[in-house]
Amino acid sequence: MEQRRVTDFFARRRPGPPRIAPPKLACRTPSPARPALRAPDSATSGSRKRARPPAAPGRDQAGPPARRRLRLSVDEVSSPSTPEAPDSPEAPDIPACPSPGQKIKKSTPAAGQPPHLTSAQDQDTISELASCLQRARELGARVRALKASAQDAGESCTPEAEGRPEEPCGEKAPAYQRFHALAQPGLPGLVLPYKYQVLAEMFRSMDTIVGMLHNRSETPTFAKVQRGVQDMMRRRFEERNVGQIKTVYPASYRFRQERSVPTFKDGARRSDYQLTIEPLLEQEADGAAPQLTASRLLQRRQIFSQKLVEHVKEHHKAFLASLSPPIVVPEDQLTRWHPRFNVDEVPDIEPAALPQPPATEKLTTAQEVLARARNLISPRMEKALSQLALRSAAPSSPGSPRPALPATPPATPPAASPSALKGVSQDLLERIRAKEAQKQLAQMTRCPEQEQRLQRLERLPELARVLRSVFVSERKPALSMEVACARMVGSCRTIMSPGEMEKHLLLLSELLPDWLSLHRIRTDTYVKLDKAADLAHITARLAHQTRAEEGL
Repeated sequence: MEQRRVTDFFARRRPGPPRIAPPKLACRTPSPARPALRAPDSATSGSRKRARPPAAPGRDQAGPPARRRLRLSVDEVSSPSTPEAPDSPEAPDIPACPSPGQKIKKSTPAAGQPPHLTSAQDQDTISELASCLQRARELGARVRALKASAQDAGESCTPEAEGRPEEPCGEKAPAYQRFHALAQPGLPGLVLPYKYQVLAEMFRSMDTIVGMLHNRSETPTFAKVQRGVQDMMRRRFEERNVGQIKTVYPASYRFRQERSVPTFKDGARRSDYQLTIEPLLEQEADGAAPQLTASRLLQRRQIFSQKLVEHVKEHHKAFLASLSPPIVVPEDQLTRWHPRFNVDEVPDIEPAALPQPPATEKLTTAQEVLARARNLISPRMEKALSQLALRSAAPSSPGSPRPALPATPPATPPAASPSALKGVSQDLLERIRAKEAQKQLAQMTRCPEQEQRLQRLERLPELARVLRSVFVSERKPALSMEVACARMVGSCRTIMSPGEMEKHLLLLSELLPDWLSLHRIRTDTYVKLDKAADLAHITARLAHQTRAEEGL
């Protein structure tokens, strides 16, 4: 076997003279007795570069250019197991059988290539396309089946209430709605859920529009109020939202169905019933017509917000009663929700029933028209109506109404497994639960000033270390309050203003007067620190003070 040279690879990268593509090899056992024959080179290329001399006999000819894959064809490898070339007189004409990894290309036959080889390639290509087409049909059938099953599941999922846009089953609300209470700035308090705050904003917009119409002696209708509220909020406003407002604040409006109300709108007739909204106001002392002034709008808005808070407190009270052990908090002392109470999962407010237009008898079929106007029409017209009634009643058969599906109750989380607490003393569990309940009760009844003080207490251990390092670096027995605050603001991880840092230093001097002292000299305040004190002991005292004020 002749060994191939490494430099033949670089010869393949140079553009050589075009050659006739050899036909594909036959799928049979190669004969090692006869070497493979080579196709002669064609005319030389018209390139300006000097052509390479032809390879010596027995060596490989130039391969495809470098842009193609460097994959050696079987006919270019000289070995004892090289099969016979199709051009050999001893080799019979056997159709080529391409390997699975070989690409099938459909092209015109080259000069000197037998036509039956191209037809064999066409047959292989057709068979491959047929298999791809069959696979595509199977995938299409699966997609149609999945769409049909999804559509059947979507029909069984109905919206919660009329007027509410339908949502796909299992779709969750956006994160800014599900975690709205956790993202509120400032101190924790009685935060309303996102949907309740949207309802409060709807009430404010509705009260503004109704007040404008009422003050100029114009009858407020739902169509006018709906258009105004949607323009103000850029949000849909339906009768369902009006029913929720009536549930929360029933003494705010009086709703009626009235006729002959001017609408100034195309397509609406004065004879149609419309829902009118009348604000309920206290009578003026001088007997004049009451007006919705700015002070009354603000007062009604505060009353509505307070009623929303009371509505959430009812769910919070039920949540506290379900705990183990249950917690009882007076409503007048409640300043924040329980840490495990998910405010944004409070259920929606059920809309109250609004007045509906009176039911008027409408003639929808030919039989009803015939029964009503039997004495007013001619016999010929009566006969025509009778035939029409028979034709319309014959093909149609009244179908039984589909029973309404019962609402699926929300899945309750499974109870904790008793095996997880196996081996733990019951007395210890009761003490831990009682201590946890006491801590949560203290958190829920804590005023905002105490909450702010606790937040400052939690920062004091870090500030004490920063303050000591400032005094060590300055090498002074005392620093002015302004300089000390400026140095600490630049060194502390928490972003604070110099005024807020001064409040922390005042609190630190109040808790540790023997370690940090303040001295008032003329118009400046100086801070003096005991650098010889043990910083670990100072930090432990601050942590103990924090736990004591938290109520533990």
